[in-house]
Amino acid sequence: MTETFRVLIADPIHEDGRKLLESSDKLSVDVATGLDEAGLIACIGRYDALIVRSKTRVTAPVIAAGTSLKVIGRAGIGVDNIDVPAATERGIVVFNTPDANATTTAELTIAHLLSLSRHLPQADRSVRRGEWQPTRYVGAELAGKTIGVIGFGTIGRLVAARCSGLKMQVWAYDPFVSPEILAQSGAEPRELDALLSGADYVTLHCPLIDKTRNLIDQSRIAKMKHGARLINCARGGLVDETALFEALQSGHLAGAALDVFVKEPPKDSPLLSLDSVVVTPHLGASTEEAQQAVSVKIAEDIARFLTSGAAETAVNLPRISSEQFNRTRPYQELAHALGRLVGSLSHGPISELVVRLYGSVVELDARPITAEALVGLLDKRLAGPVNRVNATHLARAQGIEVRESRSELARDYVSLVEISAVTKTATTTVAGTLLGGRLPRLVRIDAYDVEAVPKGHFIFTRHLDRPGVVGALGGILAREAINISRMHVGIDGAGAGGQDHAIALISISAPLADAALAEIQALPAVAQVVTFEL
Repeated sequence: MTETFRVLIADPIHEDGRKLLESSDKLSVDVATGLDEAGLIACIGRYDALIVRSKTRVTAPVIAAGTSLKVIGRAGIGVDNIDVPAATERGIVVFNTPDANATTTAELTIAHLLSLSRHLPQADRSVRRGEWQPTRYVGAELAGKTIGVIGFGTIGRLVAARCSGLKMQVWAYDPFVSPEILAQSGAEPRELDALLSGADYVTLHCPLIDKTRNLIDQSRIAKMKHGARLINCARGGLVDETALFEALQSGHLAGAALDVFVKEPPKDSPLLSLDSVVVTPHLGASTEEAQQAVSVKIAEDIARFLTSGAAETAVNLPRISSEQFNRTRPYQELAHALGRLVGSLSHGPISELVVRLYGSVVELDARPITAEALVGLLDKRLAGPVNRVNATHLARAQGIEVRESRSELARDYVSLVEISAVTKTATTTVAGTLLGGRLPRLVRIDAYDVEAVPKGHFIFTRHLDRPGVVGALGGILAREAINISRMHVGIDGAGAGGQDHAIALISISAPLADAALAEIQALPAVAQVVTFEL
């Protein structure tokens, strides 16, 4: 029977997005808008996916109540109404649509730029009052002026291109974008203080995170050029509104155009009393085209994730293309099994996990492979859910340092994934490969060469290489009515005191009872016995 996933749409989205979800026989869609926190908590436990816009707040208590929740989708850019750290900790993927409404937000920025420069809203109101005062609304030309773009993602670049078309000089600041990329886009790189002190206009296009909250505060406004104008069509919390009001009232700034506020609607904001301020009610994505685009994009992302696991644009996962994700998927499955195996064989707390890639696998993005190794390591050790969203976070909380290394050296295989777990007393290493690029095989445990399909129930022993050990193991399993599917035995010939040591990796048809496991451990030649499932 095909699994059906339940999706809750908690804010209105375009009907094309809703219809896309409803067209899938794997999805069951409910629409319930206007829910407060208590309302969401009461129902969210039944759903695998939640879709919101900007109104619904997805708080930590809501996330905690979402016991089946796998994914949260924000039809829009900002995710400050979603507790992303809480979602990440619980292994819930968070999507947004950063590019679907980029054009409309960039165009709104240009509209504000023109309105601010030519006093269009104020002049419109004046004419409607029966006045005719053209000399009162003398504006400023944009050609030849300098605009500073803070945040040079998709929207920032679109704004920069349009301002270049208006014959403006474009400066840009973004600590996450190289100066070379800025220059290739036709913008001159500037440090933030230099941009603020020299730009005639400053426009904001960065996300609202802890580091950017009140980015434009009293001290930075003081650095802005006298008579400059500020535009914010990004997030309200980027600007200290009290400091902005004071700068406008004093005349240090000539004007501001705001589509967003700290509190929306801004009913009591003193900024509304100033004629030098142009305001709109958060219209960044408010075009028919953008409403359709963000709704369809989030619907596609949610459906794809629930049915295939692809998360190309997830906020709380490394960005990786669908093509790369699909190519890494067999290696992710292999790494998951290797992580679980190395965790089963290691004694005591693990302080370090090392993932090494050899051969052709180095052409792929290592991050999803490493994440799945951590999932395999942790998912039987921790009580809560573990997946590739929260695996790195949970490993860090357990005191596990994660390292990666890559080498084109094939190491006897076209590609090889090797995972080492380090404890205070020992380092355990396992390795695997893909046959034909798709069939996972375990090929090494420490110094021992093996060949096993990493699937099903296993017994692993370390023992002295003496006659009768394997027979004794077989006798105990036979008594327990457990079949041996496959057996792999290896020796190292380097034991202390002249005694060779060996391992046995036995694939069995069912789990082994604790009493039988203890009986194997009691065999004189057996140093270690472990049972596990891959």
